[in-house]
Amino acid sequence: MTDFSRGIALALSAYLIWGGLALFFHQLQHIPPTEVLLHRIVWASVFVAVILTLSRRWHHVRKALGKPRLILSLFASSLLIASNWVVYIWSVSIGDAVGASLGYFISPLVGIALGVWVLKERILPYQAIALGLAVVGVCYKVLGAHQIPWSALALAFTFALYGLIRKQTSVDTITGLMLECLLLLPFALGYWLWLAWNGEQHFSLSMDGLLLISAGVITALPLLAYAAAARKLTLVVLGLMLYLAPSLQLLTGVFILDEPFDNHQQITFSFIFAGLIVLTGGAILRQRRIDDETN
Repeated sequence: MTDFSRGIALALSAYLIWGGLALFFHQLQHIPPTEVLLHRIVWASVFVAVILTLSRRWHHVRKALGKPRLILSLFASSLLIASNWVVYIWSVSIGDAVGASLGYFISPLVGIALGVWVLKERILPYQAIALGLAVVGVCYKVLGAHQIPWSALALAFTFALYGLIRKQTSVDTITGLMLECLLLLPFALGYWLWLAWNGEQHFSLSMDGLLLISAGVITALPLLAYAAAARKLTLVVLGLMLYLAPSLQLLTGVFILDEPFDNHQQITFSFIFAGLIVLTGGAILRQRRIDDETN
């Protein structure tokens, strides 16, 4: 296989796992989302620790631990990603995988807005149009359906803020994930002990226990696959594949989990899709223009 083919295979693996998360967490909807989250943190920590041991890369973690500002940034990012995880698990548990997918569709557009506001980046015309279409879609959801999509907005903003912080931290993917898990681990273990003390924990040698352990693996595995794919593919190719995961989540919610998808949702998603088409098309044309000027 060529590097490009390997990159495509790795990226597809990551997006297919992310796209199947709704179906996975649907199997755990009888367990409180916060308990599922604690196991996601604990077993992701174990899985990543094994990877670091096999690859002999613990020295990267030790080196990072000596940088207080980096640890502070990663503590903030760990709180954001944990919030993102628990909102997603909760959304699926109450039968709103469709709303959760909306959050991940909106997230790249929120990322643009944060880049302009926080990093003072210059917004390009096609990005402004895409952002405007997304705003119209969300406003329609609020005014037309008289419903604020809280879970979708929470997922979009926590993930975009997480990306903003991680963009400014000089740490590789696996080291950063290990440190984030380590920072969250005391809280997760403390909560697990509290649940066990009160007889409220669900972990056991059963199918539930296997699924809870697997939650940690499917947290870390796609991130590692995506990081490897990013080294072999251009940002344009990765950008084109970006919407595969939320698309699969949406299709899972509608056709497998049988969630409602009424006219208001259809119109909201139509505006979001239009914005994403403009965003992706504009990025491709801009990259081609840059390549032509370079050549």
